[in-house]
Amino acid sequence: MRPLTNEETTTLFEKLAKYIGSNIKHLIDRPDETYCFRLHKDRVYYLSEKMVRVASSIGRDHLGSAGVCFGKFTKTGKFTLHVTALDYLAQYAKHKIWIKPNGEMTYLYGNNVVKAHLGRITDDTPEHTGVVIYSMTDMPLGFGVTARSTAEMKKLQPTDIIVFHQADVGEYLRSEDTLL
Repeated sequence: MRPLTNEETTTLFEKLAKYIGSNIKHLIDRPDETYCFRLHKDRVYYLSEKMVRVASSIGRDHLGSAGVCFGKFTKTGKFTLHVTALDYLAQYAKHKIWIKPNGEMTYLYGNNVVKAHLGRITDDTPEHTGVVIYSMTDMPLGFGVTARSTAEMKKLQPTDIIVFHQADVGEYLRSEDTLL
């Protein structure tokens, strides 16, 4: 388990900024303890510095994971967020979308969100920005990228896609072998 390089940190923070904006500082400078990001086998983990010291005493081959897996770096150097980061994205999200109960299962099966399933949306959500998707009971279901801005969504047909699917809590079942 090693610290991220400057290039890896920049890539990670650019991806997180799409979803939580300047709230990234709240992930690092927490009032309870100092947290950091560490890389282990191409996966980025978010854990306290106390846990880093404990994990450093375990050999690389024997360490499965430590902390919360935020995502992984692909072989081309791009960063992909995993659904395991949803709790932190939901806590600090700038833009949110709530979907109706009839659209929840469709989304949890890995499909995009269509206009007919839209319940509420935060004002002034731009196009191609990260959003966290909630049920109408404020339970985070996943995250995605908007296909249209809030103003354009009002003019769309009910079957038009408004959010492209990135990850959802249904992945815990669909991808349980490869998730961690």
